[in-house]
This record gives sequence, C-alpha cells and structure tokens, in this order.
Amino acid sequence: MLRLRLKRTGRKGEPHYRVVVMQSTNPRDGMAVEEVGYYNPRTQPSTFTVKEDRVKYWLSQGAQPTTTVRAYLVKAGLMEAPRKGSKKPVGKKKKKESSQED
Repeated sequence: MLRLRLKRTGRKGEPHYRVVVMQSTNPRDGMAVEEVGYYNPRTQPSTFTVKEDRVKYWLSQGAQPTTTVRAYLVKAGLMEAPRKGSKKPVGKKKKKESSQED
C-alpha cells in the first residue's frame, strides 16, 4: 500500500522532513516513489509546503496519508478532517464475571 509520509533528513538534533510517497513496508528513510513536499518544524511558525497537484493525484490513486501528514493536509485545505466517532474505539474487551459458589 502506498503511503504519504514523512522522511527525516537533516543533522542530528536538527530534523527537517520531506513529504514522500512510498510503500508502507519500506523503512522511514528508504526509497520513495516521489517527493511531494517539505516540512520544517524548527522554524517559527513551522513550514509545510507541498505540490498540491501531486498530492491530489496520489490521493486519487489510493495512497493513504499517515496521521501526521493527514493533520497537515487538513490545515493546508487539501483534505477534509475525519469525522469524529467514525471509528470504533480500540481496546480490550472486558470479560464477564461469572458467579461461582463453592
């Protein structure tokens, strides 16, 4: 599955990221299909730029963004925010206690 995700670049302690399209099984800094943007959290305010036409193309082809990239795409106006309550909560199911008499 193709994912829109962040690929870390920069020196130790000075990260900046590229927004890339890559296979979900590839490592974080592995080979990307295409670079579509840039994110720098170290600037005030943080910098997030993408090629809008390419992002729309990859989303139309079925690429899924990670939660972080999805949040920035919503801020940029390229995606709609996910509806609240659209997913079931994830957690352990409680076991029913059975009353046993000795």
